Amino acid sequence: MPEKSRPTTGSTTAGADGGTPADVLAGGTGARRSDGPQVRPKNGLDRYFEISARRSTLTRELRGGLTTFFTMAYIVVLNPIILSGADVSGNELPFASVAAVTALIAGVMTVLMGVVGRYPFALATGLGINAIVAVFAATQLSWPEIMGLVVLEGLLITVLVLTGFRRAVFEAIPPQLKTAIAVGIGFFLTIIGLADAGIIRPGNPLISFGVGGQLAGWPILVFVVGLLLTAVLVVRRVKGALLIGIVISTVLAIIIEAVADIGPRFGADGAENPRGWALQVPTLPDDVVGTPDLSLIGNFSLFGGFERIGVIAALLIVFSIMIADFFDTVGTVTAVGAEADLLDEKRNLPKSQPVLLVDSLAAAAGGAGSVSSNTTYIESTAGVADGARTGLASVVTGLLFLVATLFSPLVQVVPSEAAAPVLVIVGAMLISQIKNLAWDDMSLVIPAFLTIALMPFTYSITNGIGAGVVSYVLLRTAVGRSRDVHPLMWVIALLFLVYFLLEPLQQLF
Repeated sequence: MPEKSRPTTGSTTAGADGGTPADVLAGGTGARRSDGPQVRPKNGLDRYFEISARRSTLTRELRGGLTTFFTMAYIVVLNPIILSGADVSGNELPFASVAAVTALIAGVMTVLMGVVGRYPFALATGLGINAIVAVFAATQLSWPEIMGLVVLEGLLITVLVLTGFRRAVFEAIPPQLKTAIAVGIGFFLTIIGLADAGIIRPGNPLISFGVGGQLAGWPILVFVVGLLLTAVLVVRRVKGALLIGIVISTVLAIIIEAVADIGPRFGADGAENPRGWALQVPTLPDDVVGTPDLSLIGNFSLFGGFERIGVIAALLIVFSIMIADFFDTVGTVTAVGAEADLLDEKRNLPKSQPVLLVDSLAAAAGGAGSVSSNTTYIESTAGVADGARTGLASVVTGLLFLVATLFSPLVQVVPSEAAAPVLVIVGAMLISQIKNLAWDDMSLVIPAFLTIALMPFTYSITNGIGAGVVSYVLLRTAVGRSRDVHPLMWVIALLFLVYFLLEPLQQLF
């Protein structure tokens, strides 16, 4: 007997006109090419990117590309911070160079994704993966050595794509888990947005509310105003609602900083200002244009890590990075494709091979540029929610990242508190897919729940997918439904067990 309540669309809750929340927000009624008669392309650009065929317009693609860029531009500042520590040899990566190369590789690979993959997916240095890289650099390897392992990881994933294995894994995951992945990412985005805004913070107990249990400080006010404003624009179906929300919130933040001189949450000496801006301080820069330092490109040692710590230990590091990279992309592609209503009836992305190939090459490119593995970004859902349906939006986002290599001072004007409301709104859109889960079969409910719960609570898409896969295989077998489990799911479950036991395995070697 087949699983119950399998979703037949890659969509969220329908709006009044029959579209998804993203479609309603974009001003359309659906993106699936099978809906209604085939639309004749208006020109070569339309034909190549299938703009009309996906019920989109040039304006929506441009707007969606802008929204995605401003939602994820923070990585140009955040990645250098995460990679700012000294490696095992005591050497540090230059902050300005990491920022410039982060923007450059994100731009090149996102444009490539748009042109080759033809989907609205943007790429940049993967959060979580860069933290893993920073930890290994600080404790075991030099920066060139760890980046060499990142290049190897990207090349290995590229081989898996070319052999068809990566796509087979994507299609082996059951629809119930794919829906749970999208919902879990919705909660994950929400908690990221709330954390970026300072609404929730590490504390005692584990998570605290604002500053001392109060919503105190001007940056939090910017977030609250931005969230309420964006929500009103969304429910009023204003075109470009998310982008408008970011722009108005940024202007408000600039005015507040100019008047109140709040400063960053953490000063140069490490002293904390709880009421300060979380990341970027919204001040107009003295110099709009800066000369990019690209000296880090090519600064990697492909096999140096094997010489320093041994073959087995180096391979375990490659494996840990590869698992995180591999399944982060599975989750992101599923969630973004679902929000854009581009998935088929089995919740697979049609013509996904070019997408997976570009994503794997981006991983290697990030290592070659010494900025850590690049991967498809979940913030792409922000652009989708604002109308993006094709690769043209990715081209726009990528070109803006390339511009950011020269205009990085201007990009840093947008504070995270101004972009965070978009993450919360998009999170709400993704969470609405929870209605598609089968709630009357606990052997399906528990894996879905673990997938959803562990993503935000462990701050990791990979951990959520891993818990869902392992529990799915175990519970379906326990109820005598092992024939429902795709053979590849057993392989994936075994790989995740190794991944979760990686630390004790590393201690052995």
